[in-house]
Amino acid sequence: MRSRTWLPVCCATLACCLSGSPSEAQTRVRARDLGIPFDATPGPLNAITDVAGVEVGHATLIEGVGPLEVGVGPIRTGVTTILPRGKDSADPVFAGWFTLNGNGEMTGTTWVEESGFLEGPIAITNTHSVGTVRDAVIGWQARRGVMLQPWSLPVVAETYDGGLNDINGFHVKARHVVQALEASVSGPVDEGNVGGGTGMVCYRFKGGIGTASRRLDGAAGGYSVGVLVQANFGSREQLRIAGVPVGREIPLTEAARAAQGLDAADAEDVGSIIIVLATDAPLLPHQLKRLARRASMGIARTGGTSSNFSGDIFIAFSTANPGAATGSAPVRLTMAPNGELNPLFGATVEAIEEAIVNALVAADTMTGIDGRTVEALPHDRVRTLLQRYNRLADRP
Repeated sequence: MRSRTWLPVCCATLACCLSGSPSEAQTRVRARDLGIPFDATPGPLNAITDVAGVEVGHATLIEGVGPLEVGVGPIRTGVTTILPRGKDSADPVFAGWFTLNGNGEMTGTTWVEESGFLEGPIAITNTHSVGTVRDAVIGWQARRGVMLQPWSLPVVAETYDGGLNDINGFHVKARHVVQALEASVSGPVDEGNVGGGTGMVCYRFKGGIGTASRRLDGAAGGYSVGVLVQANFGSREQLRIAGVPVGREIPLTEAARAAQGLDAADAEDVGSIIIVLATDAPLLPHQLKRLARRASMGIARTGGTSSNFSGDIFIAFSTANPGAATGSAPVRLTMAPNGELNPLFGATVEAIEEAIVNALVAADTMTGIDGRTVEALPHDRVRTLLQRYNRLADRP
């Protein structure tokens, strides 16, 4: 039996080790660095953490090579956490959720739908670790005394990483969830092969975690919209970047199909995408559900069609209206008029498109179980295609 060495990689560690050293998240190439053109203006970090108060953490588990030995490895998985008001706040946020295709899981959403509030963090992991992560989040909340009710119904979502990871080995443990929660920070967000996205595949390139944001101008309220995706969906021929049919131009070869462990009968579009949307705009739950629905259009911009085998589930929350869930007296709320939501809808679609491409650009080639290898999106070929289609933007 192989010796087991856990390699947890968390946001705080990569970002600065609490000492101000440069972050991989700040130096890794992102989609805009390749000259991929995107609409509208991002926030300073172009990340979900451009919404003030939001924190993100990852625990990344990578260990072992060679043939699959269930319970031993190889291991290519992890967990990602998003805390709407940070780990030191117990104040719920208004939220709404939407499922485009339900072949997946996001726990806690019946209470989100009923109450209109998200109470606590959101966590994303692999399909067979949802129960472990849910229980660990409850334990973390109980120890900190931050539950609004005597019980907790946390939001935990998943996508399937069994193509690269020993998914039935159940390698995500409670301690890794706590690591991600405690390491959650504001600031740059690591992307690609990290956290819950470690073993994910997108458009049959290596996928994973991606993030982006948009900042509205003053006339539209000056609000921020930030998104984080765990991208694990799509067939190769579907992929479009800035309107360019990248997937058809870089087709999945027989060699690449074999390297990924696919045979001719395999359906290629069998994955999922989880999307978390954050905003500081004063939106109520029904409006946040409307925002979550627009995530579908961001996926479509990159070519996704939401297959039968896909779990495409989205949740949106607003950090406005603090204190709305506490107390026994009537609460005064602010709400953006429905007629003024169009800029927020547009920002949602634009940010999701960019976050998916950021996940692809950030991800590295990975070899997992049984020597299966998923290649990363080739940056140089993407730039060449953008130039050929007259879509290449000047680098920022």
